[in-house]
Amino acid sequence: MRIYEHGGPEVMSWEEVEVGKPGPGEVRVSNTAVGLNYIDTYHRSGLYPLQLPMTLGSEGAGVIEAVGPRVKGFKVGDRVAYAQPIGAYAEVLLRPVARLVKIPAGIEDQTAAAMMLKGMTAWYLCRRTYRVKKGDTIVVHAAAGGVGQILCQWAKYLGATVIGTVGNDEKAALAKKAGCKHVIVTSRENIPERVKAITKGKGVPVVYDGVGKDTFTDSLDCLAPLGLMASFGNASGAVPPVNIGMLAAKGSLFLTRPTLVNYTATPADLATAARELFAVVKKGAVRITINQTYPLREAAQAHIDLQSRKTTGSTVLLP
Repeated sequence: MRIYEHGGPEVMSWEEVEVGKPGPGEVRVSNTAVGLNYIDTYHRSGLYPLQLPMTLGSEGAGVIEAVGPRVKGFKVGDRVAYAQPIGAYAEVLLRPVARLVKIPAGIEDQTAAAMMLKGMTAWYLCRRTYRVKKGDTIVVHAAAGGVGQILCQWAKYLGATVIGTVGNDEKAALAKKAGCKHVIVTSRENIPERVKAITKGKGVPVVYDGVGKDTFTDSLDCLAPLGLMASFGNASGAVPPVNIGMLAAKGSLFLTRPTLVNYTATPADLATAARELFAVVKKGAVRITINQTYPLREAAQAHIDLQSRKTTGSTVLLP
C-alpha cells in the first residue's frame, strides 16, 4: 500500500512492487498480520513528512522466508514481529534483523502485530518515561484506544490507581474493563475538576496524553507540583507553541515529547521492551483486544474509521 503524495486516505494505492533478496543483516518476511496505528495517518497526511513514494505502516508480524548474509540468531521459518522502520503495509517485505524480535510460543501473530508499536509505547511510558509504582494515581487520556487500554492495564498491574478519559459512555465501559478505577467522559465532564476531586486536590504525578491539542492545557492542570506531562501523540491535532513560563506557574512542571524510536534505539533496549511486553501479555496482566480487522488492501477504509473515532482497542490489517 503506497503513497506518492501526502493527503487523505484517497492517496493510498494498492500496487504490485518487486521485493528483492535480503541484503546483509536483512531477512525477507512474509507478513501474516499488520498493525494499524494513529501515527500511520500522520505519515500519510504529512504531519510527520517522510520521503515519497513510501509504503505506510509501522508494525507487523510474519514468518521469515529468506535470510541475507551476516544474519545471526534468525532463520527461515522463525515467527517474528517488528515495530519500525516504516513499510509494514505489504504482503512481503525486507526487515533489518536489528529491529526484529522473535514471537514467543503462546502469542499469536495477530496479537503480536497489534501490540508491538502500541505495547512498547505503553512500556516506555510506564516503565521509563515515568516509572509507575504502587500507590500512584495517574491520568491516561484516550483510555479506550489501542495504547490507552494497554497502558491502563499495565499501570493497574503495577499497583496504580488509573483515571482514564474517554469521549462517550461506550468507551467508558471499555476503559473500566481495561483497569480504570475512575473514568471521565470528556463530552460532559471537566477533566481537571474531576481529577482534583478524585485526588482530594493534590493532582497526579503524571499524565499520559496521546490526544494533543484538545487536552494539553487540561493535562497540565491535572498535575501535582513537580508533575510530569508525557505528550506522546496528536490525535486531535498538534499542540500549538507553548510558553514554558506556564510550567513554572502551574507548579514547576516537567514536559516531555517522547517517541518509541528513541526508547528502543539500541537492539538491547528493543529486546528489553519486547521481553517485558510479552511477559505481561503471557501472564494475562495485559490483554490485547483486537476489535477490528480489515483486508490489507482496504487500509484506506481502516484509516477513515480510525480517524472518525469508530475503532476501539487494536486494529489489524490482514494481507
